[in-house]
Amino acid sequence: MIKSEYFDKLRDFFTSSRFVKIVYLLSFTVLITAIIASQNFLFQSIIDNGISKRDIIAQKTLTVEDVKRTEQHKREISQKIEPILVPAEDDFIKSNLETLQNSIFQIRKKESSQKEKINDLNILFDLSDNPKKDFIIDFLLNVDEPSLREAFDKATSSLSNILQIGITENDYERDNINKVIQNNLVSNVSKRQVSVITALLEQVIVPNLVVDDAATEIAKMNARDSVKPYKVTFQKGEKIVFEGEPVTRLKRDALREAGYNVYELNWQGILSIYILVLLVTLIFIAYLKVFEKKFLEPRYMSLAGMLVALTCIIAVVLPTGSSPYILPIPGVIIISAIFLNPRISFLLSTLLLTILTVGMQYDAQFIIIFVILSLIGMITISKIRYSRRFDLIKAGFNLGIAGVLIMLSLYFIDKCLIDVSNYLILRNCVFIFINGILDSIIVLGASPLLENTFQIITPYGLAELGDHNQPLLKRLQMEAPGTYHHSLMVSTLCEAAAEAIGANPILARVGAFYHDIGKLKRPLFFVENQSYFSIENPHNKLNPRLSKMVITAHPKDGVEIAKKNGLPNVICDFILQHHGEGIAKYFYNQALMEEGAENVKEEQFRYTGPKPDSKETAILMLADAVESAVRAMKGATADEIENIIDKIIVERLNDGQLADSPLTLKDLKVIALTFSRILRGMQHNRIKYQEDVAKEFEKNKIEIPNKILDEDLEKKIKELEESKPKLLNDNDNWVENEKKDL
Repeated sequence: MIKSEYFDKLRDFFTSSRFVKIVYLLSFTVLITAIIASQNFLFQSIIDNGISKRDIIAQKTLTVEDVKRTEQHKREISQKIEPILVPAEDDFIKSNLETLQNSIFQIRKKESSQKEKINDLNILFDLSDNPKKDFIIDFLLNVDEPSLREAFDKATSSLSNILQIGITENDYERDNINKVIQNNLVSNVSKRQVSVITALLEQVIVPNLVVDDAATEIAKMNARDSVKPYKVTFQKGEKIVFEGEPVTRLKRDALREAGYNVYELNWQGILSIYILVLLVTLIFIAYLKVFEKKFLEPRYMSLAGMLVALTCIIAVVLPTGSSPYILPIPGVIIISAIFLNPRISFLLSTLLLTILTVGMQYDAQFIIIFVILSLIGMITISKIRYSRRFDLIKAGFNLGIAGVLIMLSLYFIDKCLIDVSNYLILRNCVFIFINGILDSIIVLGASPLLENTFQIITPYGLAELGDHNQPLLKRLQMEAPGTYHHSLMVSTLCEAAAEAIGANPILARVGAFYHDIGKLKRPLFFVENQSYFSIENPHNKLNPRLSKMVITAHPKDGVEIAKKNGLPNVICDFILQHHGEGIAKYFYNQALMEEGAENVKEEQFRYTGPKPDSKETAILMLADAVESAVRAMKGATADEIENIIDKIIVERLNDGQLADSPLTLKDLKVIALTFSRILRGMQHNRIKYQEDVAKEFEKNKIEIPNKILDEDLEKKIKELEESKPKLLNDNDNWVENEKKDL
């Protein structure tokens, strides 16, 4: 029994969506690791255990630094730097001499025997090794006081001279102190004072110069930095390494400069790259999970994975010695900013650059330039006007210019430190500039293909769907003109409100265009179309329940039509959610009157939903209801319009229809004000034409149509007139069939 439960859990895990996600994660990381690691096998094919397997010839002139020789020379120069000495406290030494002087004068003043004074003097300082000991003692104890004071004054002056020059530890240890003292005595010292002053100073002098370790280390570092690197040049056609030759550090650097990857990748190296790729991928997923949950859908993740894999493949297959600045990083920035969003674009490109820099061993300059460029791209792409395709080319041009400026600034800093080839600077600047423009052109052309492949609608795709010549919108215009006009009014409200609260105005406008396409299935059952065809309301012949079925079916019918015509899922959300789970009030109230409250439930007259789950679809729900209500009140005043708007918003809030949307109360207030402003403009009055103007129009009424109407317009009118009987026929047939079913 326990085994059975264990196998059931194991089976559930392997069939769960979590296991599938883990498989996708491992497959992707293994794929990227394999792509990055593949370029390292080129080095293994020419080098075996540090020995060249064949001759490698330079395809261009190469100049590389002999790092080993440069480091050796730096060590030699730094070792020659003498320690830097700084003076210590001199007052302490001078005070010792004063103390010695005071002590000697006190001994002289003592009322004791000569022998006792000599003992005290021996205790004060040691003269045992001094050959002139007796003379010095006799001088200090018996000479007259002025002579003794003169000797001490000269000793003090001599001490100042000595301290000014400085006494080092070496001077003190080498027993050179006597020589230093005699060389720095004041000029007017008599012969008999020399030995006395020397003895006194020997007792008090200590080293006053000490080694400043920090300053010495800085001096050594400066000396090392001043050493110019040793350069070795390999001319074009010259052999970099010979077959059988050990590959030294210098030769490896030359091979790297020639475009060979000199990273000997063993299993440990492959594991390191895999860990990096896995970590970077988990960081990306974690960011989406915390901040951008909607982009965790497979279509978005597949697009991001394709961009990463394609860029890595291009980096690996680039010819030896190619500049990394031709990699399509600007294209990755632009595509991810348009198809995902600018913030994700910055993160994706930064993580991709990390993988490339480590795995392909690019210079740090590469990642610095493109990370800054990613930040600039994030800001630039977010401000594009998608109604003008040329703006994307302009964004690519701006990225190219920005890349050149960043590169020049870094190269100018490098030129202050090392010698950088002007040709290299110019070449890379040209590459990154052309790269920005070319990638934007490629993205512009590839966008429709990527949209269809990954089923992601971009602002460019939305702009195309917003074209009134689209087949569905043309059908709506011809078969349900009232619905079409209503959709235009609602789209105006949605676009203005979305822009006011920071939602997507293009998406809101286009979603509003298509939200009622379900009415194309039975257009004459909707009141806005009945007046155009001058027919009786067919709901007069139906009971409220059947009428409710017709009305609440149009979101589902709309999704069927949308999918049949290839509209993206984001537009289908507008079609399904624009009524939420709201109640069809008119038919509900009618049913209450006909059947009684005990026989009718609200749930039976509600739309199937779901409720709006985005700002744009929630705005559409409100705009749809508000426009219909204001249209029903012909000539509504400004106060009446505001009351209608507030009433509808409060009703939707109380009914819980906005519970799943991210709209805040502040957003609703801004939306209400925007609706009021737009609707007041729609309800404007016009002045009456003067009588003579009206007569002039009457006089020319026959001539005007001949000037305005063209063949296409006449054809459309003819088609519309022909379709009217068919629509009426279909309408009557449907009513009869539904009655029989009931």
